[in-house]
Amino acid sequence: MASRQPFTDTDTADEAVRATCDDATVCKRFATSKGYWKDPYIQYFVRSVGERKAPEINRGYYARVQGVNRLLDAFLKKTQCDCQIINLGAGLDTTFWRLKDDNLMPRKFFEVDFPTIVARKIHYIKTKPPLSKPIIETHSTDSLLLDAHSLDSDRYCIIGADLRNISDMEEKLKKFQLNTELPTLVLTECVLVYMSPSQSSGLIRWAAETFHTAMFINYEQVNMYDRFGQVMIENLQRRQCTLAGVETCQSLELQKERFLRSGWEHANALDMIAVYSMLPQEDVGRIERLEFLDELELLQQLLQHYSISWASKEKLSLGIIWLFWDKLVPGRLSW
Repeated sequence: MASRQPFTDTDTADEAVRATCDDATVCKRFATSKGYWKDPYIQYFVRSVGERKAPEINRGYYARVQGVNRLLDAFLKKTQCDCQIINLGAGLDTTFWRLKDDNLMPRKFFEVDFPTIVARKIHYIKTKPPLSKPIIETHSTDSLLLDAHSLDSDRYCIIGADLRNISDMEEKLKKFQLNTELPTLVLTECVLVYMSPSQSSGLIRWAAETFHTAMFINYEQVNMYDRFGQVMIENLQRRQCTLAGVETCQSLELQKERFLRSGWEHANALDMIAVYSMLPQEDVGRIERLEFLDELELLQQLLQHYSISWASKEKLSLGIIWLFWDKLVPGRLSW
């Protein structure tokens, strides 16, 4: 009989990272229950609204969701949806279903995450008709390719893989018809920070070398070496969750440089205070009336310690870089 393998520090760290998937989903579930934004699908991944979240947390998630969605939607419109999206470390994200409802479906939407998380998500999809029906509606045959750690249809694919093992991940993606000739958007949200700098650089470089026309959007921490950032790190460490890539989160400049050093032609980054200020002010006013915020300074500190960075390279001359640059220049295109 084979001996049981010991439980390692890496296993403990990975389990703590996997737990952040539930944290994010629970926070989004609560924020949507308060009316910050609409997401009719998240309830199928988190049944209970759970305990109350502080208003600054809700506003922070609002800025994250709105900021990422606007960049994502702009890419889809620029490519006229003749593209593919790869959401790395997708967790229980509901973007595929939102895009289906908004008639903004790319040619194919890929998700990759730890096999255990993928198995859970597949279970929810199989047992919740509101989740499975949109996938079936966009599929051309009667049966889906489905096993314990992968689900594949014409327009949606979810794969269980470790992002640190790029060759295995790439093999699985290509098995399910990843098209390296299509304009491609790669999305990571609070994912790269849990990888070592060399591992995340390898992933960023893989994307730059694999797709000739591409966009990479990354949401994660920034300014982590001040006192507030150190408190954030210590709180995560108490949960045995180590930010292995925190050294790349020192500044917005470093966030940009990591892409430029890894084969991307253009890169930029904004902290979430800047993103929050660029969102449509009528809607920002609406969500600010939902709950009284007592700790405005705390909200500002939180927003200063998260960022959205993006990079692009394009052989097809779609003008992707200018589309995103317009977001930064007052008086030109608005969010």
